[in-house]
Amino acid sequence: MLLILSIILACIALLTITLIAVSPGKPEPFRDSTGKPLEGSISEKIHISINGVDMGMFIMGKDSTKPVLLFLHGGPGMPEYAISREYPLSLENCFTVCWWDQRGAGLSYSPDIAPETMNFEQLISDVFEVTNYLRQRFNQEKIYLMAHSGGTFTGIQAAARAPELYKAYIAVSQISNQAESERLAFKYMTEQFARLGDKKMLREFAKYPVEKINTPEYYVMRDKPMHRLGIGTTHAMRSVISGVFMPVMLLREYTLSEKINVWRGKAMTTNTAGLWNKLVETNLTRKVTRLEIPVYFCHGAFDYTVSYPLAKEYFNKLETPLKAFYTFGKSAHSPLFEEPEKMQRILQEDVLKGITGLADAE
Repeated sequence: MLLILSIILACIALLTITLIAVSPGKPEPFRDSTGKPLEGSISEKIHISINGVDMGMFIMGKDSTKPVLLFLHGGPGMPEYAISREYPLSLENCFTVCWWDQRGAGLSYSPDIAPETMNFEQLISDVFEVTNYLRQRFNQEKIYLMAHSGGTFTGIQAAARAPELYKAYIAVSQISNQAESERLAFKYMTEQFARLGDKKMLREFAKYPVEKINTPEYYVMRDKPMHRLGIGTTHAMRSVISGVFMPVMLLREYTLSEKINVWRGKAMTTNTAGLWNKLVETNLTRKVTRLEIPVYFCHGAFDYTVSYPLAKEYFNKLETPLKAFYTFGKSAHSPLFEEPEKMQRILQEDVLKGITGLADAE
């Protein structure tokens, strides 16, 4: 027993030392061909006070005079900067990008955040505060707003309420009616596992009749079958451990304590604050029907985490001065990371020019 305990303790110590070694907590500068810091670039990790709460963000760009883009991560409560390092999107080539960890998430996690402030009205107010900070700091009248998954819930509402702040709204895996999306995903998965003859997985689904598919237990269960069928985080990802957990834990720009806070924040925003339940209960197609700025929807054809056909239906009904829908045929829930070259082309050739040349044919 003593030998086994000694081995366990030694393994824990080695793991801790390794994690500390890969967690200096500082971003590297962009460098030119000679290895020197790239002139005019920006690569920083900062904390600022937003509506009375200390919040962290990474601001990255190879040319700090480029248009500013604020990225709203999904979850709720799941920062995506680490994933962007694992699946290089290279937004920094054409924007000054703010990867902001939202209230209670990652760099912005604190056990002292008042629970009553963890609500979507507060999160939308935070979006405006960060937007105005970026506008003032970089002397830009308007910025671009880009949101992914859970971030689209607040993103589209912010864009609708304050169009004077934004040049365009770019939605990746736009939420519309998440309750219906969950039902469609449940139906698809049970049909697929029936076709595959997987009785074990069907027994798991049998525990959750339709009225129970929005319970925490169901969401824990659904991750594995979603990734097995290629309809989860990415079309190719088969495990959130290798695809999400490890990129966070190996990210050099987070300290070890900040990495732990990513998971503490995720638990707080999803479970304690009940943000996911509120998101599921809200039908955005009735809440937001018009935007006064250009709107770009990007969606993976294999996405059942947030329904592709429901997003397209919402897009068709949405009133805007200019809009475009882009189908990513090799992607599931994260087309910005799964097909980064296509995303870059859309941003450079359509979004920045205010046109829709690369959009799906109607």
